[in-house]
Amino acid sequence: MTNLYKLLSLTIAGLLFVPAAALAQNTSGNAGNDNEFTTQVFHTQYHRVQLVKVAGPFENPWAVAFLPDGRMLVTERPGRLTIVDGSEITPVTGTPDVHAQGQGGLMEVAVHPAYEENGWIYLTWSKPDGEGNTATALVRGRLDGTSFTDMQELFVQDRYSSPGRHYGSKLAWTPDGHLLMSIGDRGANPPRAQNLADHAGTLLRLNDDGSPADGNPFAGRDDALPEIYTYGHRNIQGLIVNPETGDIWSTEHGPRGGDELNIHHAGANYGWPVATLGLDYRSQEEFPHSETRYGADRGMVDPFYEFLPTHAPSGLALVTSDRFPRWKGNLLAGGLRSERIRRIVFDENEVLHEEELLLEAVGRIRDVREGPDGYIYVVTDLANGALYRIEPAN
Repeated sequence: MTNLYKLLSLTIAGLLFVPAAALAQNTSGNAGNDNEFTTQVFHTQYHRVQLVKVAGPFENPWAVAFLPDGRMLVTERPGRLTIVDGSEITPVTGTPDVHAQGQGGLMEVAVHPAYEENGWIYLTWSKPDGEGNTATALVRGRLDGTSFTDMQELFVQDRYSSPGRHYGSKLAWTPDGHLLMSIGDRGANPPRAQNLADHAGTLLRLNDDGSPADGNPFAGRDDALPEIYTYGHRNIQGLIVNPETGDIWSTEHGPRGGDELNIHHAGANYGWPVATLGLDYRSQEEFPHSETRYGADRGMVDPFYEFLPTHAPSGLALVTSDRFPRWKGNLLAGGLRSERIRRIVFDENEVLHEEELLLEAVGRIRDVREGPDGYIYVVTDLANGALYRIEPAN
């Protein structure tokens, strides 16, 4: 694909996507202004839905997780963990000291599948080394009232580097109880993602105590870290596991263009930065480290799907509930720069159809989750961001 053709594809795709989505929705309210938000109704292809504000404002919220008693946990990038009970927000003390700069700070929150037995809550954050560098790190702890207690540091990536970019930090549980964790390439030196002796640019498969899971594809190799499950990633910020099949899906940031939807296979190399569909930000030419646009001929996995136009993906959900029967089995991929959710219909080989949801209705979408109640929950990445719920409209 030539550079000119690539740029034209991005532009044309944008023109095709936007008008249909814009015409389909009621855009009353103020996009990105949480304080003036009112419930909005959207007429989608299959379901008439409404977007309801649950709680806020939060300062650059990053993720939401659900407790068995109906309360929710929301992380805020500057370093706060909060409990959401109805519309009431209560801060939690005792969380890790983060280095909040750029994309770094307090990021993911996940609840252990056996939470009711062990009480474990997992957090990722940008850990400082005291010398101006940071690493993606993982801790777990328990809630004691409004305190984060029994905190255990479980994992820190092997190399600290300059702060602010590409931490990854998504977590997801597999059906057999292993914890997946993404780590971005950290921005400054993309070829790190091709080095199996470096955690940067990888998806990890861990035990719940942070140790490498048995059966990982590179275990026992002197030239590889045992936690790595897949590699060659730029920055995975959407991650979901199908609870029935165990399939691992992710969405990943490309450079300019090249945003990807991937399905993960143990030990696979997803190409970054040797193979990418994106362009260099400054020159609009092929990415400087890229030797080829595709990687399958050299043992690299092509993306399952490339998002056009640029999506800047963040947050990924699989619809499994009966609340939205015509969406069941679809993926919902949140977008930061694109300020929308893309509903993705697929089979085992390809994406069959897309629909845009919430186009520019609430601003940058950071997280998308299906809740235990079957509704879809959305977190926006704004200085006055909020937690929203998508539900069927009467």
